[in-house]
Amino acid sequence: MPMFLREASLKRHNVLDLLFRNLTRVSAFGVLVLLAAIIGSLVVGSMPAIHAFGFGFLTSSDWDPVNDQFGALIPIVGTLVTSAIALTIAIPVSFGIAIFLTELSPRILRRPLGVAIELLAGIPSIIYGMWGLFIFAPLFADHVEPWLNDHIGTMPYIGPFFSGPPMGIGMLTAGIILAIMVIPFIASVMRDVFEVVPTLLKESAYGLGATTWEVMWKVVLPYTKIGVVGGIMLGLGRALGETMAITFVIGNSHELSKSLLMPGNSIASALANEFTEAYGEIYTSALIELGLILFFITFVVLSLARYMLFKLGQREGQVS
Repeated sequence: MPMFLREASLKRHNVLDLLFRNLTRVSAFGVLVLLAAIIGSLVVGSMPAIHAFGFGFLTSSDWDPVNDQFGALIPIVGTLVTSAIALTIAIPVSFGIAIFLTELSPRILRRPLGVAIELLAGIPSIIYGMWGLFIFAPLFADHVEPWLNDHIGTMPYIGPFFSGPPMGIGMLTAGIILAIMVIPFIASVMRDVFEVVPTLLKESAYGLGATTWEVMWKVVLPYTKIGVVGGIMLGLGRALGETMAITFVIGNSHELSKSLLMPGNSIASALANEFTEAYGEIYTSALIELGLILFFITFVVLSLARYMLFKLGQREGQVS
């Protein structure tokens, strides 16, 4: 190749490389700009409510649009409680599914079951909500809630959390529906990260006489903890921000009750139900502040997850 053609080709590649580098830089910083714009718009929209209610907005259970009295306590409690119920159910079930698919399932069943889980993850949330309202809630009210009232509702300490009229809809129902929704996400991620564990590590543990549980707990989980926590955070993110399914089954009540069987509310369902009907600056601003609070809760949860992974990484290699 002549020298001038080689120099022209090299110059063209340098220009393309510079263009690609700048394009990726703009894309990366564009995410930060978009995030800052979202936060800024939420803060600006929330200022009237912040000035009107201050910190008391977080601790008040009032929600009276007629008199412009608003508080976020009930939606915050509903969001955190339903998400906690969902993860309490979803994490062990997802872990069991992942173990079965990677270690115990016959090879002929692994692909069909994996595809089925992925299909569950793709079902729209409104379908889960309709199924929860018309199918699950009546069955729950007729067969499960009476049993909870009779057997657990009479116990000291935990009894008040499982007592109340069997209506079918409520905080516990919403948490169970959320668990069904997030299980496919968490299970799929766990299955994928479990499959990347080197076979040699597991075979060595089996060769030393370890059981399947010991291999998963002492070999696979330490090797894949970052991916596992990432899958759990993915499920938690969906649980915190889920809207339509929760709106169908949580009851949408602005009343604070100790019982998980009673109706409640969440931040996402409150926004979905009331934003289009909000009138007046304070009402709209209060709903926007709810969105800002949800954003803050998600940020705190993700930050705690990253900090936990950082501390786990620091402990690696240390003698226990």
